[in-house]
Amino acid sequence: MLDIDTISRPGLGPISLRVANGECVAITGASGSGKSLLLRAIADLDPNSGEVRSQSGARSAIPAPEWRRKVAYLPAESGWWADTVAQHFETPEKVDLATLGLAPDAMAWQVARLSSGERQRLAFLRMLSRQPEVLLLDEPTAPLDADNTALFEQRLHRCLARGTSIILVTHDPAQAKRLANRHLVLADGQLTEAAHG
Repeated sequence: MLDIDTISRPGLGPISLRVANGECVAITGASGSGKSLLLRAIADLDPNSGEVRSQSGARSAIPAPEWRRKVAYLPAESGWWADTVAQHFETPEKVDLATLGLAPDAMAWQVARLSSGERQRLAFLRMLSRQPEVLLLDEPTAPLDADNTALFEQRLHRCLARGTSIILVTHDPAQAKRLANRHLVLADGQLTEAAHG
């Protein structure tokens, strides 16, 4: 569950939105409309006003690092700070690499040799390894080909079946239709229901 109560920042909001357990809400909008800013505001990565609640409680009452474990943000460009993939995981031996079409030895790979698609899939697995309650996904399949996009979406369906709440920013209306219970459009700092068609 994610309950967003009138959060705002310059150029965005106020926005209120509730995402139920096991629900995916897709957000589309023109480039520069503030989709990434909205996700970053929810994750408390940028200054903003308002309140956000998850199953664990109010954002204002939870230390920021713990909030970001519970309400996890996957940016379009993931961060890597050590030499090998395994160094970015708390328990690398428990990660199911095959679920996203990655080789069994991927944990031993050098980060410098990763393609953009490998980085994205591994960053997603890194996020999932922390068992978040909410996923904030910013164009998560943009660097992936069709086959890997299908694997990624299958993994998202598994998350939804377990009750995870998801906000998905995407430029692909077909992806929004495949994954989301609701499709919203961000324009002029506000969310509105997408036109059906």
